[in-house]
Amino acid sequence: MRTLIYCLLLPLLASAQPHIVFMLIDDLGWSDLRIQGNEKLHTPHIDQLAAEGMRFTDAYAAAPVCSPTRAAILTGLSPAKLGLTNHLPDAKRHTPKGAKLLPATCIDHLPPSYITIAERLKESGYATGFFGKWHLSGPGKGLPENEPTAQGFDVNIGGCSYGGPPTFFDPYRIHNLDDRKEGEYLPDRLADEAVTFLQDNRETPTLVFLWYYTVHWPMEAPEADLAKYRGKEGPGLKDHRYGAMIEAMDRSVGKVLDAIDPENTLVIFTSDNGGFAGVADNRPLRDAKGELYEGGIRVPLIVRWPGKVNAGQTCSTPVISMDFYPTLLQAAGLAPVETEGESLFPLFNQSGTLQRKSIYFHYPNYAWHRGNKLGSAIREGKYKLIERFENRTLELYDLENDLGERLNLADKQPEKAEAMRKRLEEWRKRVGAKMPQPAKP
Repeated sequence: MRTLIYCLLLPLLASAQPHIVFMLIDDLGWSDLRIQGNEKLHTPHIDQLAAEGMRFTDAYAAAPVCSPTRAAILTGLSPAKLGLTNHLPDAKRHTPKGAKLLPATCIDHLPPSYITIAERLKESGYATGFFGKWHLSGPGKGLPENEPTAQGFDVNIGGCSYGGPPTFFDPYRIHNLDDRKEGEYLPDRLADEAVTFLQDNRETPTLVFLWYYTVHWPMEAPEADLAKYRGKEGPGLKDHRYGAMIEAMDRSVGKVLDAIDPENTLVIFTSDNGGFAGVADNRPLRDAKGELYEGGIRVPLIVRWPGKVNAGQTCSTPVISMDFYPTLLQAAGLAPVETEGESLFPLFNQSGTLQRKSIYFHYPNYAWHRGNKLGSAIREGKYKLIERFENRTLELYDLENDLGERLNLADKQPEKAEAMRKRLEEWRKRVGAKMPQPAKP
């Protein structure tokens, strides 16, 4: 009877369900758009998207590296709860020589036992397509049972175990992406594939995850873009290749935006972690990808959905990657399920606030650069606390008055620091977070 009722309601439900285009940029820092204040960069299409939608100033990736954030978006669960807390493959080779702590254990793929947001929407009648970087399917080339088509997506073009492409130019040497035209640029190719999928399914509610490989290493862009930025390095732009990649990415985004029906499409644009320190100038934020400071976890976020999201507005409420799962469920008219996120609908039309008081981060692993200190973090209101595991030191920052996290208030406000630390510890216990272990003498 339940199946019969669902089948009868499905046509009505589908008629009201919006198309959803989720664009995830790889390694795009918080300051890497003109709309975010970087005048060295030219990003007109993304800037226009922000003018037509809502820009979130305090959006966070679930982790300071890519794979955990991607898993959190797909499942609505924190990297700590998933046990997937580092970029894959998580190898002990990242442990620095002489380290006092060994990294926490970390699974090497997203298990198919988790029900992804794509699976939820596919069950309700959505056509689902994945285009770009997956980085969740296991070591080596990954396993087919861990790839997008085994986790709710009808189509997978480019998604595999790779964290970065061998090259951004055709021939790509990506086993889930056929070569098409020698010299073709990867962001343009992925945009073309996403547009084709949208056009082929225009009569069906459609979910497109366009998860770009750009602006990850290697630093490659079309020569015309490279020429535009060559010699313009300085504050806001460390490397001309990076500026070229960002502008080329913006142009690709514009191609997709031009092809969709704006009135019936929810568009989400964000990044999987902070900018890579080798090429990105993350100021005014401190540090970069692979770190728990704001430069590693605060990311751009723009949402456009005419009639549902107030246009031309900014929102300073802290939000995090796990929030997308319940948000997309509500957008599709589906019943909520238990996640660690919270639907952003009250913020879209400024009709209310979120219920939670805190957001949490757990990074008990060494990044590829081996320079980070293992720890966890909690943000509550304007305050952020970082707990370091090696010596149990605390860092407390007032982000409203110290966005660059330069003044540690832990000694001046010990009661607040300890209260936040206790809530952070309680959260770790609640989600079963894996912890680093002392190294053997």
